[in-house]
Amino acid sequence: MVYFDVSWTERIIIIQSTVKWTEERSTPESKDKMLLADSWIHSSSVHFRTFSLLWTTSLDAVLSTIFVGRESDMIPRFSVSETPGVTGDSMEIDGDPFHHSDANTKILDADVELSRHRISVFLSTHTAYELLPESGKVVALDVTLPVKQAFHILYEQGISVAPLWDHNVGRFVGILSPLDFILILRELGNHGSDLTEEELETHAISAWKEGKLQLTRKFDSNGPLNPRRLIDAGPHDSLKDVTMKLLQNKVATIPIISQDGSIPQLLHLASLTGVLKCICRHFKHSPASLPILQQPICSIPLGTWVPKIGESNGRPFAMLRANASLSDALSLLVQAEVSAVPIVDDNDSLLDIYCRSDITALAKDRAYAQIHLNELSIHQALQLTQEASASYGFFNGQRCHMCLGSDPLHKVMDRLAIPGVRRLVIVEAGSKRVEGIISLTDLFRFLLG
Repeated sequence: MVYFDVSWTERIIIIQSTVKWTEERSTPESKDKMLLADSWIHSSSVHFRTFSLLWTTSLDAVLSTIFVGRESDMIPRFSVSETPGVTGDSMEIDGDPFHHSDANTKILDADVELSRHRISVFLSTHTAYELLPESGKVVALDVTLPVKQAFHILYEQGISVAPLWDHNVGRFVGILSPLDFILILRELGNHGSDLTEEELETHAISAWKEGKLQLTRKFDSNGPLNPRRLIDAGPHDSLKDVTMKLLQNKVATIPIISQDGSIPQLLHLASLTGVLKCICRHFKHSPASLPILQQPICSIPLGTWVPKIGESNGRPFAMLRANASLSDALSLLVQAEVSAVPIVDDNDSLLDIYCRSDITALAKDRAYAQIHLNELSIHQALQLTQEASASYGFFNGQRCHMCLGSDPLHKVMDRLAIPGVRRLVIVEAGSKRVEGIISLTDLFRFLLG
């Protein structure tokens, strides 16, 4: 281990690499342990060794954890031999082998309860260790960093969220997310705002978080009086505890932090995608143990669906035309408390999707300072997003992830277990007319009842 101790009086960059491996043979002294900094932490049949390097800089304030492994982090697939020709990667919606399946298949309550019980048992008996990937990185930001620079870092690193480190208290204190950038841009566009573009150049993250609290109170008198505390989890927490924290607090990620030692160790950012991946891996060789896997999603109370004529729907379904303004899209994302809005044509056929995380693309070349939210169309905003992503190699040519209402649940779970896929738009075969949307949150609320 190489460890250089430095002063915490300046903003810092911490680069921490972790090697994860398994051992077929272990000595009694080393069995089932994890080394973090200078202490051993017990785990289950896996080993981690951490090498830390710290140095100061006057320009950046980034904490990065890099996991280095020998094997690629493959996405598990459910093995469904009884449905030949179906793969988890298939995006073919015309001629799908499940398209003509019996959409009226009755789901049995007993099957639902049995599947939920087995998933709950699995999540309760496995820990957050299993979420750590074979390779990857975690980036955190110091709260003294200017907001403008923070969003440039998120954009350049190809990430949408980052934990916030406060060296004054020696711990992680929050999360910077796309919603922060959305609120900032909306406030900049407000002529009565106290926040100006010039102030954004020097406005620290900590100052913005305080201003955000006051802004929330201005629009919601019942809003919180104090900043929301960081929602995190420890490496020994069960997967069910992690999942419930994500669902109950309505957050996309929570940091996995080891509190052993003088400095908290940031291990990973946990998400529902990672938890679902663990479920898929565990049950891939025994799909029959979860009877609901073969059920078409249209027969399951899952997701948000476009109401049919004469049908009332308790949950509104939001869609926008491509010529709608970016201001309309951001308002819808905030007010409807959704993370994405399908973009459709005049026939409600799917064209694209605009997500909260797309907003960070406006950090490229300070685009946010050169546009007016109410004058830029969604179509133009999406072009900026694709150009920005392509320039850093993040755009893979596929933004919309779709499924059919007749697709079986296992197929939906396979697709949602792919990193970066947080939702599936349900479309009609052929026309791609939007019928609904299924998010990771929807899926887990159903699986856990």
